[in-house]
Amino acid sequence: MSGPRPPVPWYADGLRFACTRCGNCCGGAPGYVWVNADERRSIAAFLGQTLAEFEANHTRVAGVRRSLLERPNGDCEFLARDPSGRAACRIHEVRPTQCRTWPFWQSNLETPAAWKATGRHCPGLNQGVHHPLPVIQTALAANGTLPL
Repeated sequence: MSGPRPPVPWYADGLRFACTRCGNCCGGAPGYVWVNADERRSIAAFLGQTLAEFEANHTRVAGVRRSLLERPNGDCEFLARDPSGRAACRIHEVRPTQCRTWPFWQSNLETPAAWKATGRHCPGLNQGVHHPLPVIQTALAANGTLPL
């Protein structure tokens, strides 16, 4: 006998998202971009630095975790702009999981209203590529959250 089925999330039919390279997800209000040990090693190697150099120059300790540093305006220090103003991540190839899984974060997926509110700052929401439910659930799991 099987137990009760988990509730079907409001986004069960999937969601559309296409990055417009606006950079809004990489800056703004101060916050945290969490980097685990493997990610720190990968970024350090990508930058040609030792792990100790990278941690000392590009991260801060927050409790028992590490976060990438930010500029005074809240932008990630690895956010750059090309001459047209489009955002470019200087570590895109090895960016942290938190960055790779945007916008499929638990906070953005709580409710349709939360998704809509995120869309006020992210012009790529509801645009472009359709991401089916399994892709969204994989992103949530990668961030250590259970699919909603």
